[in-house]
Amino acid sequence: MSSQIIAVGGGGFSDDSEPELDVYILEQSDAANPGIGFIATASGDAETYLLKFYQRFSKLNCTPSHLTLFRRTPDLQEWVAVQDVIFVGGGNTKSMLAVWKVWGLPDLLKVAAENGTILAGISAGAMCWFEVGITDSVSGTLAPLECLGFVKGSCCPHYSKEAERKPTFEHYVREGNVPAGIAIDDGAAVHLREGTPIRIVSARSGASAYHVARAEDKVVSTPLANVETVAFCKESVEESG
Repeated sequence: MSSQIIAVGGGGFSDDSEPELDVYILEQSDAANPGIGFIATASGDAETYLLKFYQRFSKLNCTPSHLTLFRRTPDLQEWVAVQDVIFVGGGNTKSMLAVWKVWGLPDLLKVAAENGTILAGISAGAMCWFEVGITDSVSGTLAPLECLGFVKGSCCPHYSKEAERKPTFEHYVREGNVPAGIAIDDGAAVHLREGTPIRIVSARSGASAYHVARAEDKVVSTPLANVETVAFCKESVEESG
């Protein structure tokens, strides 16, 4: 059974937009009524974030639940094992990974993915699966952060929305501080199978994903090649031809 990861650059239920991204994630499960578990560690299990999750997914064909690591925590192995989809929210990536390590969660997530659970997430929850992510965990800075390494290369979410993301990511790649990787716009997601991108999901006009790599002494950012694009908005359909 091949592992699947769906990395969302921004949008979806996190900012009350793009329900298509959330629906797409659920539809990748073979379960008739998939169980989707939300992990909001990066936000400190913020109540407002949990509310957004339930407001969206309680209306969709699924059984939603969430994992808390800042209150009484359930048996992690049991909780992870019953999820068809695990969705990781945004926030402070560095703090999230530190807490996960203490609880031994990364190993459980890796086994779950190998057994067919779909791993998904937005922002912190998108980059965490890669070797390196570009994070603003420290206020006022964008810096490389070693992540889980389930997927080779680097990842940068919010690529077109936040003005400093693109030049900063390109700088780190050009200087060799981070490996080549994937940049994802808000309103878009990249679906990977066995670590290889197979599809770009676009739910916002112009939203896409890009391969960012060194080419001699410069950096080239180009749309992901040899992958299908699924567009849910009229403008994106027209642009994708």
